[in-house]
Amino acid sequence: MSGRLRSQAERVLERAERDLAAGGVPSPRVDAELLLSHVTGVPRSMLAHRAQLGAEQLAAYLKLVEARSRRVPLQHLTGSAAFRYVDLEVGPGVFVPRPETELLAGWAIDEVGRRGAGAVVVDLCTGSGAIALSLVHEQPAAQVHAVELDEQAVGWAERNLLGTGVDLRQGDAFDAFGDLDGTVDVVVCNPPYIPLEAWEGVAPEARDHDPSLALWSGQDGLDAMRRLESTAWRLLRPGGVVGAEHADAQGESAPAAFRERWEDVEDHLDLAGRPRFVTARRPA
Repeated sequence: MSGRLRSQAERVLERAERDLAAGGVPSPRVDAELLLSHVTGVPRSMLAHRAQLGAEQLAAYLKLVEARSRRVPLQHLTGSAAFRYVDLEVGPGVFVPRPETELLAGWAIDEVGRRGAGAVVVDLCTGSGAIALSLVHEQPAAQVHAVELDEQAVGWAERNLLGTGVDLRQGDAFDAFGDLDGTVDVVVCNPPYIPLEAWEGVAPEARDHDPSLALWSGQDGLDAMRRLESTAWRLLRPGGVVGAEHADAQGESAPAAFRERWEDVEDHLDLAGRPRFVTARRPA
């Protein structure tokens, strides 16, 4: 650093950034700062000037950096993931919510708002409970139901949804909520959608740490989407809507699963301009 001595935090961050970059971490500086903020409790913007690490804190930090360089998800190391206006507890055994899914959640929240107090919404494949928690946080008058099959993931969802009033169940998303058939206003789902043949191209953070149930969906990645189409048809009242995330390569094939009997089938782009989720309306 020209004109002044570098602080301890700056030196530690530079070392961590090099180690993370060598491990192939996509955002080494950001992750180095987030981990240091996690260890010290100092906000990222103030790390260089306020962060001081004793021997124990430094050892803990370097251990986290080493794990991150092995592509352990950042959120597993900090124990939390931000999603819209909520923070979720996450860790081994649950799919880490992605920023792209916030757009799908926002669509569902808007649709629930249009239907007024008491609207019934179902979150299929809830995982950590990210979408369900956002729904009840931003639309507290809604009746929110959620389901997850994986036992470990259900444990995380239970923690995140505790005290919210969300009806959380464990089971197969596509057989669930028979008691709600024909009464639901909004169905939302972030299903598995990665083709089995794409295994090599998936980031290690997802491939090696996210539950396989949350990732893979047959040879074309659309097995779950096809099951979702029939499940949503069963659950929704006439005029009800469904929204589901998909891979960016499925901007044509995912909507095609709904075109035969649904109205207003539309695909939506994410913030990077890539196809990201499909919505459709059950005919009135």
